[in-house]
Amino acid sequence: MSKTFATFKKYSVEIVLIILIAIFGIARPETFLKTTNFITILRQSAITGIMSLGMMICMLAGGLNLAIGSMVSLVTVTSAIMLTQLGLHWSIAYLISIAICTFTGWLTGFIIVKTKIWPMIGSLAMQTILSGVAYIICRGLPIYGLPEESKIFGLGKVFDFLPIPIVFLVIVAVIFAFFLNKTYFGRLFYATGSNEEAARLSGIKTDRVKVISYVICGILCGIAGVIMTGRVSSGQPAAGTGMEMTCLTAVVIGGVSMNGGEGKTFKAIIGVLIISVLKNGLTIMN
Repeated sequence: MSKTFATFKKYSVEIVLIILIAIFGIARPETFLKTTNFITILRQSAITGIMSLGMMICMLAGGLNLAIGSMVSLVTVTSAIMLTQLGLHWSIAYLISIAICTFTGWLTGFIIVKTKIWPMIGSLAMQTILSGVAYIICRGLPIYGLPEESKIFGLGKVFDFLPIPIVFLVIVAVIFAFFLNKTYFGRLFYATGSNEEAARLSGIKTDRVKVISYVICGILCGIAGVIMTGRVSSGQPAAGTGMEMTCLTAVVIGGVSMNGGEGKTFKAIIGVLIISVLKNGLTIMN
């Protein structure tokens, strides 16, 4: 019994996902079990999944970033303005937008670390600021008329079958997992989040590690924002509203500790899939 319980505990997240798929598959087999529906679920999970990995690395280092939704909104608005009003090439516009998001992540981490403010309060304040900036830039109105080639990351497909957002999620997740588990620098995030004082006394520059976690989060939110821009084909000041709580829920379901220092990339992605399967299945069942 103890072995069974230990196995169940180890694979509990995966078991929950399988049970959900079985329930919705039995209830609506003609709709839910279609290949196109599973592709839809994965496509819906791509943006949330990339953002969730950004949230995860902040939590691993003992922080929290509730500004990720506003960061994505800001990317969609700035990208749309550069594409439509400034006439920049989509590659330049997207790179600048990701750079802005990266700087925003650094600024959020720098303020939280240097002022010692509670991460939830600091990032919530930044969320409000960034949301306001996005609305000011676009004057509260969506920005339409994006060039067709700029939509490829959100609507494009590989081999006319696999949506590009899914490819992005897989690539980012693999790189992220390798970075955290197979590199010396990646392990510093676990050490800092597990016991910051012990990590500091052992020579780890914990403040720098925590700031870098927010920078990486900013980069991932920038990538998610680029995909979102292509998907909605416009600049939406409310594109990422509420997504921070979805991401937080997903990574906690996936076993990432709110106290820091604990969590795995694969299980975090499974947490995202659980949320997506729930939304999709309940929608199909009305």
